[in-house]
Amino acid sequence: MRVMVLVKATADSEAGIMPSLDLLTAMGEFNMELAKAGILLAGEGLHPSAKGKRVAFDGASRTVSDGPFASTGELVAGFWLWQVKDMAEALDWVKRCPNPMPGPSEIEIRPLYEMSDFAGAAAG
Repeated sequence: MRVMVLVKATADSEAGIMPSLDLLTAMGEFNMELAKAGILLAGEGLHPSAKGKRVAFDGASRTVSDGPFASTGELVAGFWLWQVKDMAEALDWVKRCPNPMPGPSEIEIRPLYEMSDFAGAAAG
């Protein structure tokens, strides 16, 4: 199964404060472990939301909003895409991850839809 592992933003990440050299080194080593285990498909850090845009859809209408965006805890500061055997394996790997932020932080794991998930929809 594939999972998206989302590193939630913090006030520091939204302020553009870069990680320490120690944290960068620890995350690099963790990423190497993921790659050696054949789990890592992709992973990147994201610039603060101040550098982003949002597009709101309503029928044919499109409304563009410039960042920064509110609710820092709902924003994403980075992500990985992993191939794991199940959610338990993904959770085991996340528990081994260095804390991705200098202070309290949160990582969310979400399974991706696969084509097999839509098999019933095509028949309906």
